[in-house]
Amino acid sequence: MTRPPHETVALDTTDVALLAAYAQHPDATVRTLAQRLGIPESTCAYRLRLLRERGVIVGTRVQFNLAALGVPTEAVIRVRLGSHNKTAVNALFDSLTQTRGVLQVFHIAGADDFLVHVAVRDAASLRDIVLERITVHDVVRATETQLVFERRDGAGIIG
Repeated sequence: MTRPPHETVALDTTDVALLAAYAQHPDATVRTLAQRLGIPESTCAYRLRLLRERGVIVGTRVQFNLAALGVPTEAVIRVRLGSHNKTAVNALFDSLTQTRGVLQVFHIAGADDFLVHVAVRDAASLRDIVLERITVHDVVRATETQLVFERRDGAGIIG
């Protein structure tokens, strides 16, 4: 049973400790996590399964070395809309998430309406995403592209 994204789930200290250990070592075995936390393997496995069922742990992600894959240029494209027709906004959102090279899309409040994080081969490929995949939508009023020099993960919320 996956909970709606806005719903809070009660966690005890074992859950929080398990989430912290799992976040630091997502490839660790249940045995290793259990040893680190000083709990039985069966408890660790059960708690992980329960955290997934309750929607606290959602999916799995793999990080890639973007340069090694031939897409070393990262950018964030700010998108401003001219109107906020729900159908048009959803069509743009869907199109962006299905565009090759797009890593993440954020629908946001403020001066901009979307932030689009991309990884591409070069400046020409970046231009093509903007001109061929974003500004072709009638709802788009303006874009602004910012190159990413370096990206680092934050501390997160657990641990």
